[in-house]
Amino acid sequence: RPHVDLLAGRSMIVEKAEPLPVECIVRGYLSGSAWKEYKKQGTVCSQPLPAGLRESDKFPEPLFTPSTKATEGHDENISYDTMKDLIGEDLAEQVKSVSITLYQRAAALAEERDIIIADTKFEFGLHRDTKQLLVIDELLTPDSSRFWPKQQYAAGKSQPSFDKQFVRDYLDSVGWDHTPPPPHLPDEVVAQTSAKYREALERFVEA
Repeated sequence: RPHVDLLAGRSMIVEKAEPLPVECIVRGYLSGSAWKEYKKQGTVCSQPLPAGLRESDKFPEPLFTPSTKATEGHDENISYDTMKDLIGEDLAEQVKSVSITLYQRAAALAEERDIIIADTKFEFGLHRDTKQLLVIDELLTPDSSRFWPKQQYAAGKSQPSFDKQFVRDYLDSVGWDHTPPPPHLPDEVVAQTSAKYREALERFVEA
């Protein structure tokens, strides 16, 4: 094949897909926006949870919490019943099952490398010809997942992380109201975020 030496190791074969209008979030731990909602209402994405949970507590079983896939503005959390209305009951059940399975397998592999995947997001589409369910977009990266160092994990507080939470925390600290465009990121914030991403990569590929 032409250019095989140039493409080897940094390319992939892809298929055209029709994106589903939902994002599929699986949460293994109580953190981020889920923690904020739980403190106010005792729920996560409208799912009731037991009283007395602490920030960063591990759930007995992963929670599946879908959201809309917004073309403008922010995605919005939706119930599983709403997801079924959007894409159909059979497809919704398949997407939920695949999402949880992917999360559990990835979380187990990550723990072997001393990383906790607190939560992550998947996006799916249907193959344009066969209608087979496909994972689309990136997955299990610091952009779509919350990665914590396992050896430093301690429930009851926010965790150090290898993901974009560092950027979120900075933007919150300067009072950004989440209305685009966001404030300019200082070079120091960019450098520290890049270092966190590199450390996550090194832990995964060098273990």
